[in-house]
Amino acid sequence: MTGPLADDSFRKIGLAFLWSSIALAAVLVTGTVGYRLFAPQTSWLDCFYMTFITIATIGYGEIVDMTNNPGARMFTVFIAFTGIAITTYIMSVFTAFLIEGRINAALWRSRMEKNIHKLRQHYIVCGVGRVGHNVANELAATQRPYIVIDEVMPTIEAHLQRHPGTMYIHGDACDDDVLIKGHIETARGVFAVTGDDSRNLLITITAKQLNPQARVVARCHEVRNIEKIRKAGADAIVSPDFTGGLRIASAMIRPHVVTFLDEMLKSDEDLRVEEIAVPAGFIPATLESLDLRSEDYIVLAVRNSSGWIFNPGGTVTLRPRDTLVVMANPDGRVTLESLFAAAAA
Repeated sequence: MTGPLADDSFRKIGLAFLWSSIALAAVLVTGTVGYRLFAPQTSWLDCFYMTFITIATIGYGEIVDMTNNPGARMFTVFIAFTGIAITTYIMSVFTAFLIEGRINAALWRSRMEKNIHKLRQHYIVCGVGRVGHNVANELAATQRPYIVIDEVMPTIEAHLQRHPGTMYIHGDACDDDVLIKGHIETARGVFAVTGDDSRNLLITITAKQLNPQARVVARCHEVRNIEKIRKAGADAIVSPDFTGGLRIASAMIRPHVVTFLDEMLKSDEDLRVEEIAVPAGFIPATLESLDLRSEDYIVLAVRNSSGWIFNPGGTVTLRPRDTLVVMANPDGRVTLESLFAAAAA
């Protein structure tokens, strides 16, 4: 169970349990002191024991002599009534804690499954370990819908601590049924980023069989396996070891270039270098006529059938299946995608 509602519910139950426990402790102390006053010859332990068996309704008999002492017996009635009431309340709070947890967990899972069923053009992250966790972080930062799949529940829970609302499936991403449950047929892309090259290979094959249109990006640890995964249908393959080696070398021999690229790819203001595809139904138009100017995005380049056009001017004409490369925050990306989708409708 996750989410602010569940946390608030548990907080209320915890406070109720705390205060009722304090009240029960107060009754035990009051009973012990009271019996000691009524029967000074009785030991403190016997007074406490008398209070306990009275509250617990054990009924072993009067440990404290209350013969011909109506006040002591009325005191016992008070202790019994108050103590039993508080004990009953504590048990009800504890029961509510168990039931609340199970009900909220079931409700949250039901809502999550419904939300997964509604997903369209989402991303599936298969394996949410060190690499998959960072992939999911980027998808969350850029406000892209995604779900994570992992067969190790503690790994999923570790990710949920950072992103409590993440939709997930506990299962093996190599299994057709698990990917189908994640609505692979409507997914935009699949990340095969487990720590095992053979599993990433199998995930790639399975994903491409279920949805040939989905873009698959696979992680590959051993460079010799890159060609195998490519033949399996992966659209892009990333070897963290190989890429990391190049990055380390670049940081040494061209540090300013690396810093510039880092800023272009990931800034603290959630700015990213994004690709905006011009849809098939778009009517050709110049950049000037589209007036693509905003504080949320900057057009950096256009990729068309002839190649790259960097820092494009207003006379550059956009055509269907061209690609805009822009520097944008999440709102700017959504604005541009909506603009071109509306123009192509």
